[in-house]
Amino acid sequence: MENRSQFITVPGSIIIAATIIAIAVVYVFHPSGSTVNTTQNTPKIPIVTMAPITSSDHIFGNPNASIKIVEYSDPSCPYCKIFNPTMEQIMNTYGASGQVVWIYRQFPLDKPDTNGNILHPNAGHEAQAFECAASIGGNDKFWAFEKEWYNVFPLQGATGRSVAEDTAQLADIAKTIGLNAQSFSDCLGSGQMKDKVEAEYTDGINAGVSGTPYNVIITPSGNRIPLAGAASYATLKTTIDTLLNSGVNQ
Repeated sequence: MENRSQFITVPGSIIIAATIIAIAVVYVFHPSGSTVNTTQNTPKIPIVTMAPITSSDHIFGNPNASIKIVEYSDPSCPYCKIFNPTMEQIMNTYGASGQVVWIYRQFPLDKPDTNGNILHPNAGHEAQAFECAASIGGNDKFWAFEKEWYNVFPLQGATGRSVAEDTAQLADIAKTIGLNAQSFSDCLGSGQMKDKVEAEYTDGINAGVSGTPYNVIITPSGNRIPLAGAASYATLKTTIDTLLNSGVNQ
């Protein structure tokens, strides 16, 4: 996960993975509303407050899937680029059968920290481009734009690039996926998607997001499991399988 200070280390990610799987087990064996003893080696179940999923969200897969994964992402985040193929693999495994759905929300790290430093100055502009793609071409074009962006986005990030350089690449992607070039340019230039991006960012703050990528796994009963960082496919698969194979409506 990328935040304003550091990345998660490999040992740290292993600990997080173990904790997430443990929390998933807690959800399976302690249904919503039951009492969970959190004092004896049982992880505390965090409370996640977030906006409900609606048709205005960017939804990949069956909206009624048993497991919903809401990703808060920053287009300038290299760890989000690393995580994107993982989510594509998850959807290849579970999406066709309607077991998992992927929801993408914007969380650009383009706000100054306490020292006035901005981690990703262009991220808000890039996020607006994603939203322009959706506005012009609908849900399918949003996901086509998202996929192409993370394919071509430099792994080291775009921190040193100017807005003009970013805009040129965003326009190229719009052309590549078949969007009307003038409509895309007009949308991005107008800033009309800024409020939508800011609303999703605020929703992320309410959900406890401090860095990207950040996911919330929603179980069939609506319980919410937060997962910070670029989790591995194995971690996600184990968590999903634990929830799906529990034999109870979690």
